[in-house]
Amino acid sequence: MAATGSEKQGAKAYYVSTPIYYVNDAPHLGHAYTTVAGDVLTRWHRQRGEKVWYLTGTDEHGQKIMRTAEANDVTPQAWCDKLVEEAWKPLWEHLNIANDDFIRTTEKRHTDRVQEFVQDLYDKDQIYKGGYEGPYCVGCEEYKLPGDLIEAEDGTKLCPIHKKPVEILKEENYFFKLSEYGPKLLEFYEANPGFIQPESARNEIVNFVKQGLQDLSISRSTFDWGVPVPWDPKHVIYVWIDALLNYATAVGYGANQEKFDSTFPADVHLIGKDILRFHSVIWPAMLMAQGLPLPGKVVANGWLMVGGEKMSKSNLTGIKPQDLTSHFGVDAYRWYFLRAIAYGSDGSFSWEDFSARYTSELANDYGNLASRLAAMVGKYFGGALPEATAAGEAEQAVREGLARAVATADEKIGEELDFQGGILAIFDFVKQVNGYITEQEPWKVAKDDSPEGRARLATILYTAAEALRGVAVLLNAVMPETSQKLWESLGAEASLGALADQPVQDAGTWGRLPAGATVTKGAVLFPRLEEKPA
Repeated sequence: MAATGSEKQGAKAYYVSTPIYYVNDAPHLGHAYTTVAGDVLTRWHRQRGEKVWYLTGTDEHGQKIMRTAEANDVTPQAWCDKLVEEAWKPLWEHLNIANDDFIRTTEKRHTDRVQEFVQDLYDKDQIYKGGYEGPYCVGCEEYKLPGDLIEAEDGTKLCPIHKKPVEILKEENYFFKLSEYGPKLLEFYEANPGFIQPESARNEIVNFVKQGLQDLSISRSTFDWGVPVPWDPKHVIYVWIDALLNYATAVGYGANQEKFDSTFPADVHLIGKDILRFHSVIWPAMLMAQGLPLPGKVVANGWLMVGGEKMSKSNLTGIKPQDLTSHFGVDAYRWYFLRAIAYGSDGSFSWEDFSARYTSELANDYGNLASRLAAMVGKYFGGALPEATAAGEAEQAVREGLARAVATADEKIGEELDFQGGILAIFDFVKQVNGYITEQEPWKVAKDDSPEGRARLATILYTAAEALRGVAVLLNAVMPETSQKLWESLGAEASLGALADQPVQDAGTWGRLPAGATVTKGAVLFPRLEEKPA
Protein backbone atom coordinates (compact mmCIF):
# COMPACT_ATOMS: atom_id res chain seq x y z
CA MET A 1 0.00 0.00 0.00
CA ALA A 2 1.43 3.36 -0.96
CA ALA A 3 0.57 6.46 1.03
CA THR A 4 1.64 10.05 0.69
CA GLY A 5 2.78 12.01 3.73
CA SER A 6 0.73 15.01 4.72
CA GLU A 7 1.85 18.16 2.92
CA LYS A 8 3.33 21.17 4.66
CA GLN A 9 4.69 23.57 2.12
CA GLY A 10 8.30 24.43 2.75
CA ALA A 11 8.76 21.90 5.57
CA LYS A 12 11.35 19.16 5.29
CA ALA A 13 9.80 15.73 5.26
CA TYR A 14 10.42 13.39 8.17
CA TYR A 15 12.35 10.89 6.06
CA VAL A 16 12.74 7.26 7.18
CA SER A 17 14.35 4.44 5.24
CA THR A 18 14.75 0.72 5.61
CA PRO A 19 17.74 -1.10 4.16
CA ILE A 20 17.17 -2.06 0.57
CA TYR A 21 16.93 -5.82 0.71
CA TYR A 22 18.83 -8.38 -1.34
CA VAL A 23 16.51 -10.27 -3.67
CA ASN A 24 18.40 -13.53 -3.63
CA ASP A 25 15.30 -15.10 -2.06
CA ALA A 26 11.87 -14.30 -0.62
CA PRO A 27 11.63 -12.08 2.49
CA HIS A 28 11.58 -13.57 5.99
CA LEU A 29 10.65 -12.32 9.47
CA GLY A 30 13.85 -10.35 9.88
CA HIS A 31 13.17 -8.23 6.81
CA ALA A 32 9.57 -7.69 7.88
CA TYR A 33 10.64 -6.72 11.41
CA THR A 34 12.61 -3.70 10.22
CA THR A 35 10.00 -2.72 7.64
CA VAL A 36 7.10 -2.85 10.13
CA ALA A 37 9.14 -0.76 12.59
CA GLY A 38 9.65 1.88 9.92
CA ASP A 39 5.98 1.78 9.04
CA VAL A 40 4.90 2.29 12.66
CA LEU A 41 7.37 5.15 13.06
CA THR A 42 6.23 6.96 9.91
CA ARG A 43 2.53 6.36 10.57
CA TRP A 44 3.05 7.87 14.01
CA HIS A 45 4.66 10.98 12.55
CA ARG A 46 1.98 11.24 9.87
CA GLN A 47 -0.61 11.22 12.63
CA ARG A 48 1.25 14.05 14.29
CA GLY A 49 0.35 16.01 11.16
CA GLU A 50 3.90 16.03 9.82
CA LYS A 51 5.08 15.73 6.25
CA VAL A 52 6.57 12.23 5.97
CA TRP A 53 8.51 10.19 3.42
CA TYR A 54 9.00 6.45 3.92
CA LEU A 55 11.34 4.58 1.58
CA THR A 56 12.02 0.90 1.14
CA GLY A 57 13.21 -1.15 -1.81
CA THR A 58 15.48 -3.86 -3.16
CA ASP A 59 19.20 -4.24 -3.82
CA GLU A 60 19.55 -6.07 -7.11
CA HIS A 61 23.19 -5.98 -8.19
CA GLY A 62 26.28 -7.86 -7.10
CA GLN A 63 27.85 -11.27 -7.27
CA LYS A 64 25.42 -12.90 -4.85
CA ILE A 65 22.43 -12.02 -7.02
CA MET A 66 24.25 -13.10 -10.17
CA ARG A 67 25.11 -16.50 -8.72
CA THR A 68 21.58 -17.04 -7.40
CA ALA A 69 20.14 -16.26 -10.84
CA GLU A 70 22.60 -18.60 -12.52
CA ALA A 71 21.67 -21.38 -10.11
CA ASN A 72 18.04 -20.88 -11.12
CA ASP A 73 18.92 -20.79 -14.85
CA VAL A 74 17.61 -17.26 -15.46
CA THR A 75 19.18 -13.87 -16.08
CA PRO A 76 19.85 -11.68 -13.03
CA GLN A 77 17.28 -9.14 -14.20
CA ALA A 78 14.60 -11.79 -14.72
CA TRP A 79 15.34 -13.19 -11.26
CA CYS A 80 15.04 -9.77 -9.65
CA ASP A 81 11.82 -8.94 -11.51
CA LYS A 82 10.23 -12.19 -10.40
CA LEU A 83 11.18 -11.85 -6.74
CA VAL A 84 10.21 -8.20 -6.46
CA GLU A 85 6.81 -8.57 -8.11
CA GLU A 86 5.87 -11.97 -6.69
CA ALA A 87 7.38 -11.85 -3.19
CA TRP A 88 8.62 -8.50 -1.89
CA LYS A 89 5.99 -6.00 -2.99
CA PRO A 90 3.06 -8.36 -2.22
CA LEU A 91 4.37 -8.96 1.30
CA TRP A 92 4.61 -5.25 2.09
CA GLU A 93 1.05 -4.82 0.82
CA HIS A 94 -0.07 -7.81 2.91
CA LEU A 95 1.51 -6.32 6.04
CA ASN A 96 -0.16 -2.95 5.41
CA ILE A 97 3.14 -1.12 4.89
CA ALA A 98 2.41 2.50 3.91
CA ASN A 99 5.65 3.24 2.06
CA ASP A 100 5.80 6.36 -0.12
CA ASP A 101 8.30 4.87 -2.57
CA PHE A 102 9.88 1.55 -3.49
CA ILE A 103 13.31 1.89 -5.08
CA ARG A 104 14.96 -0.83 -7.16
CA THR A 105 18.67 -0.45 -7.87
CA THR A 106 18.19 -1.69 -11.44
CA GLU A 107 15.97 1.30 -12.24
CA LYS A 108 17.37 3.92 -14.60
CA ARG A 109 16.45 6.72 -12.16
CA HIS A 110 18.97 5.10 -9.80
CA THR A 111 21.74 3.77 -12.05
CA ASP A 112 22.23 7.03 -13.96
CA ARG A 113 22.60 8.99 -10.72
CA VAL A 114 25.00 6.41 -9.26
CA GLN A 115 27.30 6.86 -12.25
CA GLU A 116 27.12 10.64 -11.89
CA PHE A 117 27.90 10.49 -8.16
CA VAL A 118 30.92 8.23 -8.67
CA GLN A 119 32.13 10.27 -11.63
CA ASP A 120 32.00 13.38 -9.44
CA LEU A 121 34.17 11.70 -6.81
CA TYR A 122 36.63 10.59 -9.50
CA ASP A 123 36.81 14.13 -10.90
CA LYS A 124 37.48 15.42 -7.36
CA ASP A 125 40.46 13.04 -7.04
CA GLN A 126 38.67 11.02 -4.37
CA ILE A 127 39.02 7.78 -6.37
CA TYR A 128 42.20 6.16 -7.70
CA LYS A 129 43.18 2.90 -9.37
CA GLY A 130 44.94 0.14 -7.44
CA GLY A 131 45.00 -3.55 -6.69
CA TYR A 132 43.73 -5.63 -3.81
CA GLU A 133 43.92 -9.18 -2.55
CA GLY A 134 42.09 -10.48 0.46
CA PRO A 135 39.36 -12.68 1.94
CA TYR A 136 35.94 -11.93 0.44
CA CYS A 137 32.46 -13.01 1.57
CA VAL A 138 30.02 -13.20 -1.33
CA GLY A 139 27.08 -13.25 1.10
CA CYS A 140 28.15 -9.90 2.60
CA GLU A 141 29.52 -8.62 -0.74
CA GLU A 142 32.50 -7.41 1.30
CA TYR A 143 36.22 -7.89 1.70
CA LYS A 144 36.89 -9.01 5.27
CA LEU A 145 39.75 -8.06 7.54
CA PRO A 146 41.65 -11.16 8.69
CA GLY A 147 40.81 -10.33 12.30
CA ASP A 148 37.09 -10.42 11.51
CA LEU A 149 37.11 -14.06 10.42
CA ILE A 150 36.31 -17.09 12.56
CA GLU A 151 37.90 -20.49 12.19
CA ALA A 152 36.14 -23.80 11.56
CA GLU A 153 37.30 -27.02 13.21
CA ASP A 154 39.30 -27.91 10.10
CA GLY A 155 41.01 -24.52 10.08
CA THR A 156 38.93 -23.03 7.27
CA LYS A 157 38.38 -19.30 7.62
CA LEU A 158 34.68 -18.39 7.80
CA CYS A 159 32.62 -15.23 7.58
CA PRO A 160 31.41 -14.54 11.15
CA ILE A 161 27.92 -13.64 9.89
CA HIS A 162 27.19 -16.31 7.29
CA LYS A 163 29.41 -19.04 8.81
CA LYS A 164 30.60 -19.91 5.29
CA PRO A 165 34.14 -20.05 3.88
CA VAL A 166 35.48 -16.82 2.43
CA GLU A 167 37.09 -16.65 -0.99
CA ILE A 168 40.53 -15.14 -1.60
CA LEU A 169 40.11 -12.58 -4.36
CA LYS A 170 42.78 -10.64 -6.20
CA GLU A 171 41.75 -7.98 -8.68
CA GLU A 172 42.54 -4.54 -10.02
CA ASN A 173 40.05 -2.08 -8.59
CA TYR A 174 39.28 1.57 -8.10
CA PHE A 175 39.53 2.84 -4.53
CA PHE A 176 37.75 5.59 -2.62
CA LYS A 177 40.03 7.51 -0.22
CA LEU A 178 38.07 6.43 2.84
CA SER A 179 41.18 6.61 5.05
CA GLU A 180 41.14 10.40 4.82
CA TYR A 181 37.76 10.62 6.52
CA GLY A 182 38.55 8.91 9.83
CA PRO A 183 39.27 12.13 11.78
CA LYS A 184 36.23 13.88 10.23
CA LEU A 185 33.97 10.96 11.15
CA LEU A 186 35.23 10.87 14.74
CA GLU A 187 34.65 14.61 15.03
CA PHE A 188 31.12 14.15 13.69
CA TYR A 189 30.37 11.27 16.09
CA GLU A 190 31.58 13.42 18.99
CA ALA A 191 29.40 16.35 17.97
CA ASN A 192 26.38 14.12 17.30
CA PRO A 193 26.32 11.43 20.02
CA GLY A 194 22.85 10.24 18.95
CA PHE A 195 23.88 9.62 15.34
CA ILE A 196 24.49 5.89 15.87
CA GLN A 197 22.06 3.94 18.04
CA PRO A 198 21.95 1.98 20.26
CA GLU A 199 24.90 3.01 22.43
CA SER A 200 26.60 -0.37 22.01
CA ALA A 201 26.57 0.11 18.23
CA ARG A 202 28.00 3.61 18.58
CA ASN A 203 30.84 2.36 20.75
CA GLU A 204 31.65 -0.38 18.24
CA ILE A 205 31.92 2.07 15.35
CA VAL A 206 33.90 4.69 17.26
CA ASN A 207 36.44 2.05 18.28
CA PHE A 208 36.59 0.69 14.73
CA VAL A 209 37.28 4.11 13.20
CA LYS A 210 39.85 4.97 15.87
CA GLN A 211 41.91 1.97 14.71
CA GLY A 212 42.34 3.66 11.33
CA LEU A 213 40.41 3.22 8.10
CA GLN A 214 41.64 1.61 4.91
CA ASP A 215 40.78 2.98 1.49
CA LEU A 216 37.71 1.24 0.08
CA SER A 217 37.62 -0.80 -3.10
CA ILE A 218 34.63 0.63 -4.99
CA SER A 219 34.70 -1.42 -8.19
CA ARG A 220 34.76 -5.05 -9.29
CA SER A 221 36.18 -6.49 -12.50
CA THR A 222 35.64 -10.24 -12.00
CA PHE A 223 31.91 -10.11 -12.90
CA ASP A 224 29.64 -7.76 -14.79
CA TRP A 225 26.27 -7.67 -12.96
CA GLY A 226 26.31 -4.11 -11.72
CA VAL A 227 26.42 -0.46 -12.71
CA PRO A 228 29.37 0.15 -15.09
CA VAL A 229 32.09 2.50 -13.91
CA PRO A 230 31.53 5.45 -16.26
CA TRP A 231 35.19 6.09 -17.15
CA ASP A 232 36.15 2.38 -17.27
CA PRO A 233 33.22 0.10 -18.22
CA LYS A 234 35.33 -3.04 -17.74
CA HIS A 235 34.57 -2.47 -14.05
CA VAL A 236 31.24 -2.35 -12.27
CA ILE A 237 30.62 -0.21 -9.21
CA TYR A 238 30.87 -2.06 -5.90
CA VAL A 239 27.38 -3.11 -4.92
CA TRP A 240 27.48 -1.33 -1.56
CA ILE A 241 28.41 2.02 -3.13
CA ASP A 242 25.55 1.44 -5.56
CA ALA A 243 23.15 0.40 -2.80
CA LEU A 244 23.82 3.18 -0.29
CA LEU A 245 23.11 5.80 -2.91
CA ASN A 246 19.47 4.69 -3.09
CA TYR A 247 18.74 6.97 -0.13
CA ALA A 248 19.69 9.94 -2.33
CA THR A 249 18.58 8.82 -5.80
CA ALA A 250 15.08 7.86 -4.62
CA VAL A 251 14.38 11.41 -3.43
CA GLY A 252 15.59 13.27 -6.49
CA TYR A 253 19.39 13.50 -6.26
CA GLY A 254 20.63 14.89 -9.56
CA ALA A 255 17.13 14.89 -11.05
CA ASN A 256 14.66 16.82 -8.87
CA GLN A 257 16.43 19.40 -6.74
CA GLU A 258 13.27 20.72 -5.11
CA LYS A 259 12.25 17.26 -3.90
CA PHE A 260 15.80 16.48 -2.83
CA ASP A 261 16.12 19.65 -0.77
CA SER A 262 12.77 19.07 0.96
CA THR A 263 13.48 15.42 1.80
CA PHE A 264 17.19 14.63 2.08
CA PRO A 265 18.94 13.64 4.28
CA ALA A 266 17.12 10.83 6.05
CA ASP A 267 16.10 11.58 9.60
CA VAL A 268 16.33 7.88 10.43
CA HIS A 269 18.06 5.03 8.63
CA LEU A 270 16.73 1.75 10.06
CA ILE A 271 19.22 -1.08 9.48
CA GLY A 272 20.31 -4.46 10.77
CA LYS A 273 23.39 -4.41 12.95
CA ASP A 274 25.31 -6.60 10.47
CA ILE A 275 25.39 -3.67 7.98
CA LEU A 276 26.24 -1.00 10.56
CA ARG A 277 29.70 -0.14 9.23
CA PHE A 278 28.40 0.52 5.73
CA HIS A 279 25.82 3.00 6.99
CA SER A 280 27.75 4.72 9.76
CA VAL A 281 31.24 4.82 8.22
CA ILE A 282 31.15 4.47 4.41
CA TRP A 283 27.87 6.29 3.78
CA PRO A 284 28.66 9.44 5.81
CA ALA A 285 32.18 9.53 4.33
CA MET A 286 30.68 9.43 0.81
CA LEU A 287 28.36 12.29 1.72
CA MET A 288 31.22 14.29 3.22
CA ALA A 289 33.20 13.82 0.02
CA GLN A 290 30.31 15.32 -1.96
CA GLY A 291 29.56 18.09 0.53
CA LEU A 292 26.08 16.69 1.23
CA PRO A 293 24.33 16.72 4.63
CA LEU A 294 24.55 13.63 6.81
CA PRO A 295 21.60 11.61 8.18
CA GLY A 296 20.03 12.33 11.55
CA LYS A 297 20.27 8.82 12.98
CA VAL A 298 21.43 5.36 11.99
CA VAL A 299 19.52 2.92 14.19
CA ALA A 300 20.59 -0.71 14.22
CA ASN A 301 18.06 -3.30 15.28
CA GLY A 302 19.19 -6.58 16.74
CA TRP A 303 18.84 -10.05 15.28
CA LEU A 304 15.75 -12.17 15.50
CA MET A 305 16.74 -15.53 16.91
CA VAL A 306 15.07 -18.89 16.40
CA GLY A 307 16.41 -21.82 18.35
CA GLY A 308 19.38 -19.73 19.46
CA GLU A 309 20.46 -18.86 15.89
CA LYS A 310 20.11 -15.67 13.86
CA MET A 311 17.11 -15.89 11.57
CA SER A 312 18.24 -16.19 7.95
CA LYS A 313 17.62 -18.17 4.81
CA SER A 314 21.05 -19.75 4.91
CA ASN A 315 20.50 -21.57 8.23
CA LEU A 316 16.91 -22.56 7.38
CA THR A 317 15.31 -20.46 10.13
CA GLY A 318 13.86 -18.00 7.64
CA ILE A 319 10.22 -18.28 8.67
CA LYS A 320 7.76 -16.65 6.29
CA PRO A 321 5.68 -13.84 7.78
CA GLN A 322 2.60 -15.37 6.16
CA ASP A 323 3.10 -18.47 8.33
CA LEU A 324 2.23 -16.25 11.29
CA THR A 325 -0.28 -13.82 9.81
CA SER A 326 -2.47 -16.67 8.62
CA HIS A 327 -2.81 -17.80 12.24
CA PHE A 328 -2.58 -14.63 14.33
CA GLY A 329 -3.68 -11.97 11.84
CA VAL A 330 -1.73 -9.08 10.32
CA ASP A 331 -2.31 -6.55 13.11
CA ALA A 332 -1.25 -8.97 15.83
CA TYR A 333 1.86 -9.75 13.79
CA ARG A 334 2.72 -6.04 13.50
CA TRP A 335 2.20 -5.63 17.24
CA TYR A 336 4.00 -8.72 18.54
CA PHE A 337 7.60 -8.20 17.44
CA LEU A 338 7.72 -4.55 18.47
CA ARG A 339 6.06 -5.35 21.79
CA ALA A 340 8.07 -8.48 22.62
CA ILE A 341 11.55 -7.27 21.63
CA ALA A 342 13.31 -4.07 22.69
CA TYR A 343 14.29 -2.41 19.41
CA GLY A 344 18.05 -2.48 19.06
CA SER A 345 18.47 -5.70 21.05
CA ASP A 346 18.54 -9.29 19.88
CA GLY A 347 15.29 -11.13 20.53
CA SER A 348 14.05 -14.69 20.39
CA PHE A 349 10.88 -15.69 18.63
CA SER A 350 8.74 -18.64 19.65
CA TRP A 351 5.25 -19.65 18.61
CA GLU A 352 4.37 -20.30 22.25
CA ASP A 353 5.35 -16.79 23.36
CA PHE A 354 3.37 -15.20 20.54
CA SER A 355 0.30 -17.30 21.45
CA ALA A 356 0.54 -16.45 25.14
CA ARG A 357 0.89 -12.69 24.56
CA TYR A 358 -1.89 -12.70 21.97
CA THR A 359 -4.31 -14.40 24.33
CA SER A 360 -3.38 -12.43 27.44
CA GLU A 361 -2.84 -8.90 26.12
CA LEU A 362 -4.74 -8.66 22.85
CA ALA A 363 -7.71 -10.98 23.28
CA ASN A 364 -8.30 -10.82 27.04
CA ASP A 365 -7.15 -7.32 27.99
CA TYR A 366 -7.84 -5.24 24.90
CA GLY A 367 -10.37 -7.11 22.78
CA ASN A 368 -12.51 -8.21 25.70
CA LEU A 369 -12.64 -4.66 27.06
CA ALA A 370 -13.96 -3.36 23.74
CA SER A 371 -16.54 -6.15 23.50
CA ARG A 372 -17.80 -5.66 27.07
CA LEU A 373 -18.14 -1.92 26.64
CA ALA A 374 -20.12 -2.22 23.40
CA ALA A 375 -22.33 -4.92 24.86
CA MET A 376 -23.17 -2.85 27.98
CA VAL A 377 -23.90 0.33 26.05
CA GLY A 378 -26.18 -1.72 23.82
CA LYS A 379 -27.91 -3.47 26.72
CA TYR A 380 -28.38 -0.52 29.08
CA PHE A 381 -28.64 2.48 26.71
CA GLY A 382 -29.85 1.03 23.41
CA GLY A 383 -26.46 1.60 21.74
CA ALA A 384 -26.40 5.38 22.29
CA LEU A 385 -23.36 6.54 24.25
CA PRO A 386 -24.67 8.15 27.45
CA GLU A 387 -23.49 11.44 28.91
CA ALA A 388 -21.16 11.45 31.90
CA THR A 389 -22.66 13.56 34.69
CA ALA A 390 -21.41 11.87 37.85
CA ALA A 391 -17.63 11.79 37.46
CA GLY A 392 -15.46 11.47 40.52
CA GLU A 393 -11.95 10.51 41.59
CA ALA A 394 -12.05 7.16 39.80
CA GLU A 395 -12.86 8.84 36.51
CA GLN A 396 -10.22 11.49 37.07
CA ALA A 397 -7.65 8.73 37.51
CA VAL A 398 -8.61 7.29 34.11
CA ARG A 399 -8.36 10.71 32.49
CA GLU A 400 -4.90 11.20 33.97
CA GLY A 401 -3.91 7.70 32.93
CA LEU A 402 -4.77 8.42 29.30
CA ALA A 403 -2.81 11.68 29.37
CA ARG A 404 0.23 9.82 30.72
CA ALA A 405 -0.09 7.09 28.10
CA VAL A 406 -0.22 9.67 25.30
CA ALA A 407 2.79 11.60 26.57
CA THR A 408 4.86 8.46 27.18
CA ALA A 409 3.95 6.76 23.91
CA ASP A 410 4.63 9.90 21.88
CA GLU A 411 8.06 10.29 23.42
CA LYS A 412 8.96 6.60 23.27
CA ILE A 413 7.74 5.84 19.74
CA GLY A 414 7.98 9.20 18.03
CA GLU A 415 11.31 10.36 19.43
CA GLU A 416 13.26 7.51 21.03
CA LEU A 417 12.21 4.66 18.67
CA ASP A 418 11.46 2.67 21.80
CA PHE A 419 8.51 0.86 20.27
CA GLN A 420 8.28 -1.62 23.13
CA GLY A 421 8.20 1.14 25.74
CA GLY A 422 5.50 3.05 23.88
CA ILE A 423 3.31 -0.02 23.34
CA LEU A 424 3.69 -1.05 26.98
CA ALA A 425 2.57 2.42 28.11
CA ILE A 426 -0.57 2.07 26.00
CA PHE A 427 -1.34 -1.42 27.28
CA ASP A 428 -0.69 -0.39 30.88
CA PHE A 429 -3.49 2.09 30.34
CA VAL A 430 -5.71 -0.66 28.87
CA LYS A 431 -5.08 -2.65 32.06
CA GLN A 432 -5.98 0.42 34.12
CA VAL A 433 -9.31 0.74 32.30
CA ASN A 434 -10.03 -2.94 32.84
CA GLY A 435 -9.32 -2.44 36.52
CA TYR A 436 -11.63 0.56 36.58
CA ILE A 437 -14.48 -1.50 35.08
CA THR A 438 -13.86 -4.33 37.53
CA GLU A 439 -13.88 -1.97 40.51
CA GLN A 440 -16.92 0.03 39.40
CA GLU A 441 -19.00 -3.08 38.55
CA PRO A 442 -21.38 -1.42 36.08
CA TRP A 443 -23.46 -4.63 35.86
CA LYS A 444 -24.33 -4.15 39.54
CA VAL A 445 -24.85 -0.40 39.21
CA ALA A 446 -27.33 -1.15 36.41
CA LYS A 447 -29.66 -2.76 38.95
CA ASP A 448 -30.16 0.66 40.56
CA ASP A 449 -32.83 2.25 38.37
CA SER A 450 -32.87 5.55 40.27
CA PRO A 451 -31.72 8.75 38.50
CA GLU A 452 -28.53 8.62 40.56
CA GLY A 453 -27.92 5.00 39.58
CA ARG A 454 -28.52 5.70 35.90
CA ALA A 455 -26.22 8.71 36.01
CA ARG A 456 -23.51 6.65 37.66
CA LEU A 457 -23.84 3.85 35.09
CA ALA A 458 -23.75 6.37 32.26
CA THR A 459 -20.56 7.91 33.63
CA ILE A 460 -18.80 4.56 33.97
CA LEU A 461 -19.62 3.52 30.42
CA TYR A 462 -18.78 6.92 28.94
CA THR A 463 -15.44 6.87 30.74
CA ALA A 464 -14.59 3.44 29.32
CA ALA A 465 -15.68 4.45 25.82
CA GLU A 466 -13.69 7.69 25.87
CA ALA A 467 -10.66 5.79 27.15
CA LEU A 468 -10.98 3.36 24.24
CA ARG A 469 -11.29 6.30 21.85
CA GLY A 470 -7.84 7.39 23.01
CA VAL A 471 -6.48 3.86 22.71
CA ALA A 472 -7.73 3.55 19.12
CA VAL A 473 -5.81 6.70 18.18
CA LEU A 474 -2.65 5.57 19.98
CA LEU A 475 -2.63 2.11 18.43
CA ASN A 476 -3.52 3.21 14.93
CA ALA A 477 0.12 3.26 13.83
CA VAL A 478 0.72 -0.22 15.22
CA MET A 479 -2.56 -1.98 14.41
CA PRO A 480 -4.39 0.12 11.81
CA GLU A 481 -7.09 -2.37 10.83
CA THR A 482 -8.06 -3.20 14.41
CA SER A 483 -7.99 0.45 15.44
CA GLN A 484 -10.32 1.30 12.57
CA LYS A 485 -12.77 -1.40 13.66
CA LEU A 486 -12.76 -0.07 17.21
CA TRP A 487 -13.09 3.52 15.97
CA GLU A 488 -16.20 2.61 14.00
CA SER A 489 -17.61 0.50 16.86
CA LEU A 490 -17.41 3.54 19.16
CA GLY A 491 -19.30 5.68 16.65
CA ALA A 492 -16.24 7.89 16.32
CA GLU A 493 -16.05 7.75 12.52
CA ALA A 494 -19.47 9.37 12.24
CA SER A 495 -18.97 11.87 15.06
CA LEU A 496 -15.27 12.78 14.89
CA GLY A 497 -14.22 11.91 11.33
CA ALA A 498 -11.46 9.70 9.98
CA LEU A 499 -9.14 8.02 12.47
CA ALA A 500 -6.06 8.97 10.44
CA ASP A 501 -6.96 12.64 10.93
CA GLN A 502 -6.91 12.46 14.74
CA PRO A 503 -3.64 14.04 15.99
CA VAL A 504 -1.89 11.45 18.11
CA GLN A 505 -0.49 14.09 20.45
CA ASP A 506 -4.06 15.23 21.20
CA ALA A 507 -5.42 11.76 21.91
CA GLY A 508 -5.45 12.52 25.65
CA THR A 509 -7.78 15.51 25.34
CA TRP A 510 -10.73 14.24 27.36
CA GLY A 511 -14.33 14.43 26.23
CA ARG A 512 -13.90 14.29 22.46
CA LEU A 513 -16.34 11.41 21.93
CA PRO A 514 -19.78 13.03 22.07
CA ALA A 515 -22.71 11.69 24.05
CA GLY A 516 -25.22 10.15 21.69
CA ALA A 517 -22.60 8.51 19.47
CA THR A 518 -23.87 5.16 18.19
CA VAL A 519 -21.88 2.34 19.77
CA THR A 520 -22.15 -1.00 18.00
CA LYS A 521 -20.78 -4.41 18.83
CA GLY A 522 -18.90 -5.51 15.74
CA ALA A 523 -16.76 -8.55 15.08
CA VAL A 524 -14.43 -9.68 17.86
CA LEU A 525 -11.19 -7.72 17.52
CA PHE A 526 -8.95 -10.67 18.38
CA PRO A 527 -10.66 -14.03 17.79
CA ARG A 528 -9.79 -17.05 19.88
CA LEU A 529 -6.79 -18.87 18.44
CA GLU A 530 -7.27 -22.26 16.90
CA GLU A 531 -4.73 -25.00 17.44
CA LYS A 532 -1.27 -24.35 16.02
CA PRO A 533 -1.22 -25.58 12.41
CA ALA A 534 0.94 -28.61 11.72
